[in-house]
Amino acid sequence: IDLLSKENINKLKDTAGKLSTSLLNTTFNALTVIASMYFVLYFMLISPRKFERLLENAAPFKKSNNFLLGEKIRKMVIANAIGIPVVALGQGIAGLIGYIIFGAPSPVLLFALTFVTSMIPIVGAAIVYVPICIFMIAEGQTGAGIGLAIYCLVVVGLIDNLLRFTLLKKLEDIHPLNTVFGIIAGMNIFGFLGLIFGPILVSVTILLMQVYKDEFSGRKNSLPEDGLLLEKDE
Repeated sequence: IDLLSKENINKLKDTAGKLSTSLLNTTFNALTVIASMYFVLYFMLISPRKFERLLENAAPFKKSNNFLLGEKIRKMVIANAIGIPVVALGQGIAGLIGYIIFGAPSPVLLFALTFVTSMIPIVGAAIVYVPICIFMIAEGQTGAGIGLAIYCLVVVGLIDNLLRFTLLKKLEDIHPLNTVFGIIAGMNIFGFLGLIFGPILVSVTILLMQVYKDEFSGRKNSLPEDGLLLEKDE
């Protein structure tokens, strides 16, 4: 098999060109978003009350819904921007300890990958440690591979459940579907930063729909803490 044939070289050039262009676009978009955030943040910090009054006067809602909207957005931002990375960091550290104990290859790189994938609900860190365990078993390290698999399933999974049902529940109870669809949409819009902003975008959209229904449907509704819209009997 001639790996360095002219056809393969041309395909390699095309693939490298596409990947480099995509990487540059993603990096540029991320830097633009960060620069824009800090630009807006500067004015928000020097005159925060002015921004609050501006948003409150511009919003076509009742005062009670304005207060509810602001409070829910504050909790969702804290839960997504602080809670989710903290949970991912806890899983990454637990995974790093296991990688070192059982002799997994490149434990620091696996820690970084575990930290990133832990933000994805349902599958999470399993995207990283399951292939690594299979690789170690295939390489002849059967005991270490099985031990790492058991360790990750028990310890990493326990930390994930423990932090999600304590820290995230305390900050804000966000439905897993919000996180899943938020990450999918956020990655397409914001790139890597979509891991944080995507779930916020979906949660705020759903909240705005609930507030709109409360304002204009003509029915008495309540917006409880769990994010579900419940109708009261009139």
